[in-house]
Amino acid sequence: MPNERLKDVMASRGWTCSALAEKAGVDTKSVERWANQNRTPRLGTARLAAEALGEDMFALWPSLRQPRAARAISPELVALYEQRADLPVSVFVDLLGKATERIDVLVYAAVFLHEAYPRLNELLRERAAEGCAVRIALGDAASENVKQRGEEERFGHGIESRCRLALLHYRPLLGTPGIEIRTHGTTLYNSLYRADDQLLVNAHVWGVNAFGAPVWHLRRTGAGTLFDTYAASFDAVWNTARPVEES
Repeated sequence: MPNERLKDVMASRGWTCSALAEKAGVDTKSVERWANQNRTPRLGTARLAAEALGEDMFALWPSLRQPRAARAISPELVALYEQRADLPVSVFVDLLGKATERIDVLVYAAVFLHEAYPRLNELLRERAAEGCAVRIALGDAASENVKQRGEEERFGHGIESRCRLALLHYRPLLGTPGIEIRTHGTTLYNSLYRADDQLLVNAHVWGVNAFGAPVWHLRRTGAGTLFDTYAASFDAVWNTARPVEES
């Protein structure tokens, strides 16, 4: 059965089999087989031919559109938790406590850390004193996105109050070498807790408080892109955030 699409394109644009063969780097008989016997060229050859014809390669040879095999699990995924409440605070504390180069925290409030672990500021000072760069991005209580999150989670003005409380918790760290604190007004799709090449991602689900939403633990391995995707997300938010001034 001939490849009618290919034959029509060649005819309408004045291409002979020999001319297309020259452009694609094959012999004329190969192109004749593509057209008359519906043979499928190799991927690289098909791309050259399609470019010469000014046509979509997959429209000419649909069989080249092979579905990519799905990977069952990312090589960077260490663990998946159904909800943040399943993780004891010690998991967050241990992760941050082992950091030697970088700690990044992106949240709206996450006051559960200070409430459950009052030494958090001391831990961050210790890490910074050892040369670890610490960046804390908190929600701006006056931002529309924070207010909207409160409505969506049926929290009312509670989340705005918790953003202010979080800032009070972290404010004693202002002026500490190696520690920066900023506020942001972005939509918080995920809360991020990074320690060097490990990352806890607390996903956010519409209408669900963060403690009831899933958490995945990622470790950068070089064999995936998930970690770097979230790390880049943190940097993008950080670049829009405002430094908190010492009072």
